[in-house]
Amino acid sequence: MILSRKLTGPAAPRLFLAAFGLMGVVACGYRFAGEGDFLPKDIRTIYVETFIERSREVGIAAELTSALRSEFYRRGPLRLVDRPEEADAIVTGVVRTFYTDVISVNRRDEVLQYRAVLTFDATLRRREPSEVLWRTQGAQLDEIFAGSRAAVVTTSAEFQSGTLDALDVRRMTDIQLTESELRAAREQLMQAFARELRHRLMEMF
Repeated sequence: MILSRKLTGPAAPRLFLAAFGLMGVVACGYRFAGEGDFLPKDIRTIYVETFIERSREVGIAAELTSALRSEFYRRGPLRLVDRPEEADAIVTGVVRTFYTDVISVNRRDEVLQYRAVLTFDATLRRREPSEVLWRTQGAQLDEIFAGSRAAVVTTSAEFQSGTLDALDVRRMTDIQLTESELRAAREQLMQAFARELRHRLMEMF
């Protein structure tokens, strides 16, 4: 049961700077145009290049790339292609870091909550003529998850939407629970990364 999610970091489409944060999207509350209306009209196909791995977490860049490709394939509006020479625009990126840290403990210094943090760069460029259309650097996405059974609220909406039930939690040790929650947090980060990045690319902000 993931406790919260946050996306932050700067983004720069062409010469403009915008906040790369999920809270900004939620707070907006209105839209002036359909998704993709801000892209140049000649951009109809897209290729997602495998992200470069700079983190210590083996395989995270490949997972992110696969998640983003799947998101474009399912939701469009750009057509995902298999080779860069077929694309009007190309997405490239770098996974800078992926790590977990402790964010809360109890009076006995036992961990109650952890945070999984993903930091990345991404660029959308026109293939010909070569031109950067959109870029973000140091964007950060995080998930907060339980590190102890004492931190789990089984009546919460977040818990009830997850894969565990109250009996599962009672049967697990804190270590088992943390391992399960970390796997879930990583999966949620992949989905959130793909969903949010595709949306930002389409809106160019």
